[in-house]
Amino acid sequence: MFENLTDRLEGVFKRLRGHGRLTEENIGEAMEEVRTALLEADVNFKVARSFVTAVTEKAIGREVAKSLSPGQQVIKIVHEELVELLGGTARPIELDGRQPVVIMMAGLQGSGKTTTAGKLAKILQGRGRKPYLVPADIYRPAAIEQLQILGDRLAIPVHPSTAATRPVDICRQALNAATTHGYDTLIIDTAGRLHVDEVLMGELQAIQAAVPLSEILFVADAMTGQDAVSVAEKFNQDLQISGVVLTKMEGDARGGAALSIKSVTGKPIKFVGIGEGLDDIEVFHPERVASRILGMGDILTLIEKAESVVDRQEADRLARKLQQNQFTLEDFLEQIQQIKKMGSLEQILDMVPGINKLKQLKDSPKPDEKELRKTEAIIRSMTRKERQNHLIINPARRTRIAAGSGTALGDVNRVLKSYSEMLKMMKKIRGKPGVFSGIKRRKIPKGMKRK
Repeated sequence: MFENLTDRLEGVFKRLRGHGRLTEENIGEAMEEVRTALLEADVNFKVARSFVTAVTEKAIGREVAKSLSPGQQVIKIVHEELVELLGGTARPIELDGRQPVVIMMAGLQGSGKTTTAGKLAKILQGRGRKPYLVPADIYRPAAIEQLQILGDRLAIPVHPSTAATRPVDICRQALNAATTHGYDTLIIDTAGRLHVDEVLMGELQAIQAAVPLSEILFVADAMTGQDAVSVAEKFNQDLQISGVVLTKMEGDARGGAALSIKSVTGKPIKFVGIGEGLDDIEVFHPERVASRILGMGDILTLIEKAESVVDRQEADRLARKLQQNQFTLEDFLEQIQQIKKMGSLEQILDMVPGINKLKQLKDSPKPDEKELRKTEAIIRSMTRKERQNHLIINPARRTRIAAGSGTALGDVNRVLKSYSEMLKMMKKIRGKPGVFSGIKRRKIPKGMKRK
């Protein structure tokens, strides 16, 4: 989502590096371009102005003037200020000493509160918590049913709310039920409106007074830009929210909400939604996001995503099969499944350092989700014997596979050729020391410890 801003900033820094030394004049010109880039990214104008002022004051100091690489030093200052602008450090859910911990989701209609409630429940369940989902939106048709369906998919209990019960009574009853059945985390999905009104705020304030809330998370659609910031400010004034969840961060939003909301409300972004799936949510790490904005990638998040989907024993098994020249198309299909669990190809590539520069090259390859799905369909259309021994796939079988997968014969030939070339490459490197010594957990490089 920050692609345009990244492109603009990289252009500014490239011109700065071209100067033999930095002066107040060329720093001022560069910072004016940075301010324009931030405004084009829909950053709040006051926030953009304060950011540029802070960077300029540090950039014209003695530290930069005597630096061997003044351009790089300015980039370092911009990175530090971006981290501060985005909130400084990651802020996890407050799991205080209360039993149960109560989290209320708040926001306008359509912001993604219900789905986000399910995503958070899954995260907390993975951390050993016992979440209890509470549908308190009695106005939107099927809102209660939607949360019940999510609960069934996640095997997480859902309070039996009814549209005839007042939201504040639902929350009281849910708290009693959680205490009785030993659920340690309540996640309350509240009603939204198309816009902020007194009725909505009154209802949320009544819930706030009725149950001991540990967190009030404001859920906002990142696509709405500065509107999301304005609404967050109003919710914070009336409810004193504890944090923000930005949804639809995988879309075409320019990033203004993410860059403005902490400065305007004083409350941190805690999570970001990056897709429709129940796994498509990430803890918000300001330092990592700042690195992405500056085109430095996000290796730590990439490592965490890989570790979350890769089964260690399965990885060892595949490594042995590669070593013994037994890696089949069936194994190839398993690898495609692992990649898909990590997210879209675009999201994965955006975490690779320097990828933005590669994208700018005229003939640079573009990630193609359709090709990945096509490859998967082709392998799935093969028989088990064909997947285990690709050498038996003659022209007649290739024609059948193409028809079965809804692809062209050329597509089938391309997949088989790519697979054969991969096997040849593996054969060449097989036997080199350490290449197939088993998959071990890699240590994070010094200075890149997880936050």
